Amino acid sequence: MTEFYKNLIDGEWVGADGAENINPSNINDVIGVYARATVEDTSQAIAAAKAAFPAWSRSGILERHAILRKTSDEIMARKQELGELLSREEGKTLPEGIGEVTRAGQIFDFFAGEALRLAGEVLPSVRPGIGIEITREPIGVVGIITPWNFPIAIPTWKIAPALCYGNTVVIKPADLVPGSTWAIVDILVRAGLPKGVLNLVMGKGSVVGQTMLDSPDVNAITFTGSVKTGRRVAEASVKVGRKFQLEMGGKNPTIVLDDADLKVAVETVAQSAFFSTGQRCTASSRVIVTQGIHDRFIEALAERTRNLRVGDALAKDTEIGPVVDPSQLKQDTDYIEIGKGEGARLLVGGERVTRDTDGYFLSPALFVEATNSMRISREEIFGPVASVIKVKDYEEALATANDTEFGLSAGIVTTSLKYATHFKRNAEAGMVMVNVPTAGVDFHVPFGGRKGSSYGSREQGKYAAEFFTIVKTAYTAAG
Repeated sequence: MTEFYKNLIDGEWVGADGAENINPSNINDVIGVYARATVEDTSQAIAAAKAAFPAWSRSGILERHAILRKTSDEIMARKQELGELLSREEGKTLPEGIGEVTRAGQIFDFFAGEALRLAGEVLPSVRPGIGIEITREPIGVVGIITPWNFPIAIPTWKIAPALCYGNTVVIKPADLVPGSTWAIVDILVRAGLPKGVLNLVMGKGSVVGQTMLDSPDVNAITFTGSVKTGRRVAEASVKVGRKFQLEMGGKNPTIVLDDADLKVAVETVAQSAFFSTGQRCTASSRVIVTQGIHDRFIEALAERTRNLRVGDALAKDTEIGPVVDPSQLKQDTDYIEIGKGEGARLLVGGERVTRDTDGYFLSPALFVEATNSMRISREEIFGPVASVIKVKDYEEALATANDTEFGLSAGIVTTSLKYATHFKRNAEAGMVMVNVPTAGVDFHVPFGGRKGSSYGSREQGKYAAEFFTIVKTAYTAAG
């Protein structure tokens, strides 16, 4: 009998109606039935978080540290099990799933430490006999809305700092992948988190997400997802004076220069463009190649792309798992047809793949003879589809890389210190990679972009305090 997983509201597991969570590698595999919250459920969750805030915001730092550390320990102890759950519901390969779970454990461990390192400043006033203290305080109720492509890592890097700094939380995971977030919430509850501090409301964005946006009792919202929805979050938040943070789309470039090591270039681009089935906001879908290495590079990349093993996410030899669901598969194949129609040449892949199980398998698609004005070079596809753009030299490559409305991640493959240094300074992106894939960042450093990719302060690392806290300046007269 399929297990039913409930929402968590004010410390109680509740819910009657739910939806099946389907494995994209095998649509006959039902992971579980997960509750769908109503408007009333969501409102109750917000009220519970508001009621829990005064006590939690003044809780001892050792209590917060202990809960976050205990959560980290259990995640790491169960990383194989949780990695399998993640790979079943999202479609990442098992090594990628386990890697993402490991990252979640590291994030909770990091913020367990940050709870003990809460700091401020003590400064003298320009007026004699007066002292100044500058401290950070929690915001209040934080609404968290997360996407389906990183079902454990992204909820974690929002939940962990929110709790670390004394906020209470209402989280809505993507309707497509509720299982991983449910597991994290369950671990936190058993780690000793007081009731009402963390509330899980699974379900449709039009119901749960909209209720969160409409509520004046949600003091801040951190969102990762599409540009369209991000704009709705911004508009709704401005109306009520709410703090908000947005991580949205990307159309990330990787430049390959004539002096690049060919093997490094091919592997860097293959991993950037196609691993995790290209379903990463940091994936590189524009490959900008200078003319001297162009022909050798595309020949080698085409061979690497043909040999990528597509299959069940849990199979040992799989390198590329399935696309997450039918709608994303249709979007990918529609863009492949758009690319053909625009005049780009499909050199490799882009075809449905049949395997032993009924899943959403698509061979990685590599376009050549593309231009930066084509839709496949300007719009985020969010699948295993990459286009190669040939340019004359570094100067043209840099201009092409920056010619986009997005600015999340940008990469370059070169053996030239001159060009690497110049690119790090002049690439219009929040994260720059030299001779490493554009997709893949550490847990203890800031994550985020610029232009249309991001709005607000950075996520992760100590920079997370910028969003999850408010600065207070206090003056005290001596005597």
